[in-house]
Formats: sequence, C-alpha cells, structure tokens
Amino acid sequence: MRLNKKRIRQRFSRAAATYDNQAVIQLKVAHRLLELLKEHIAATPERILEIGCCTGLLTARLHRMFNTASTFYINDLVAEFQATVADRLDHDPRLFFLPGDIEQLDIPRNLDLIVSSSTLHWLEDLPAFFRRLSTTLAPGGTLCFSLYGAGNLAEVREITGLGLDYYSRGELQTLVAESLEVLACEEEEIALYFDDPLALLTHLRQTGVNALDPSPWTRSRLRHFLREYTERFGSGGQVRLTYHPLYCIARRKS
Repeated sequence: MRLNKKRIRQRFSRAAATYDNQAVIQLKVAHRLLELLKEHIAATPERILEIGCCTGLLTARLHRMFNTASTFYINDLVAEFQATVADRLDHDPRLFFLPGDIEQLDIPRNLDLIVSSSTLHWLEDLPAFFRRLSTTLAPGGTLCFSLYGAGNLAEVREITGLGLDYYSRGELQTLVAESLEVLACEEEEIALYFDDPLALLTHLRQTGVNALDPSPWTRSRLRHFLREYTERFGSGGQVRLTYHPLYCIARRKS
C-alpha cells in the first residue's frame, strides 16, 4: 500500500513518550544488529550515519560502541526526536541531527558506517535508496540495517488487510547485492503475547507501528477486531503477535 509519510511522522511523534517502554522487539532487534556489526566491521568508523533514530535506543549503544568516532550524523523523520536523543547522549558536540525524510535529504558523503534498525521498510523506493547509499559510503564502508519481512504483523494483516509490501530474505539479499557486497543476511521470527487484543492494539499505537491505518476505530470495527483476533490467534488466555526482522550487513567494495 502507498505510504503516507505525514501520517507516519504524526503517529511516531505521538508515541514518543511511550515508545521506550513498548519497543521490546525494536530493542531486541537493535541488539542483534549490533552483534552482527561487531562480527563483520573491518575497522573502527570515524563518520557514522544512523537512519531512523527515534528516541535513541540504538543511538546510545552505537555511541558507546564507537566512542572514538569523530562525527555522528543522526536522522529521523520526526524532528522533535532531536532533543530526546541529544539529552540521552549528554549533548555530545559530535552529534549532527538531520531531520526529515531520508529519501529527500542530502546525505553526507564518505561515510564509514551507515546504520538503521527497524526503519527502512517505511521507505517508498528501497532499491533506489540502496543505490544512493552505495555512493555515500566511503570505499570499504559498511551498511548495517534491519527491517521487517513478509511475516511481520501477519495476524493484524489477516484481519484488517493492512500491511506493508515487505521483502523476503532472499529478495532483500539480491537487492542489496546489486549495489554492495553482502557480508551477512539473516532472519528470525519473534512472537509477543498479550492478555487480549486490546492490549495488543495499545502496544502498536504506543510504538507508532499503527501508522498505516488511516481509518478511525468505530465501536463496531473494534468489536469485530477483538472477536476475530481472539478466535484466530488466541491460546491459553493470551493472543499472539508475530514480528519478522531481517538483518543485513554489506560493504562498499574498495
């Protein structure tokens, strides 16, 4: 479905105060992404760009991991996250915030490392974006990212019909390999369990992940969703929600 960047920005902005408490999957994915990065990065980077920093959960860990870097460029669609991230990193003068749609912004060049976690699935033209990143990386520079695959939030899609056009792992690896040397590409499925579908909807709203839904939740729509979700995906007094992260590490050839 066609993305509405204005709505995405609004939903994530509204979720700012609750994101850290609800983003258990995003934090788990960020941890795994940094583990892969440690395994494959060739040298300590000097110039780093993070795309989609949100409240800075990954940013803070990246900052500690590469604390000798000279420059951290930090991007997010939500400009208001700048203050949150700056506070989290004690207003480090090496931080340069790049607010706005990364598909439209001028990206700094000669970057040693570009990192993005749980963000790039929100882009409109991922193939063109990878081609662009391959020119902004320095020779030997590393691209390290996670996004979500075809099984992501499958339960919600089955009932509402709403969902992104996700890539499979194989499709993603082929796509990245057109512009960069792929060092690692893997996937996993992670299930979260909630006491009821209403708690699940609260989780989605408080992380901004409900940004695809343009329609108001009428009482009849809500009753239908709660009933159908419980019947199809309930077991043992709980309901399931599936996340499907994909991880990729790639390098610009020297």
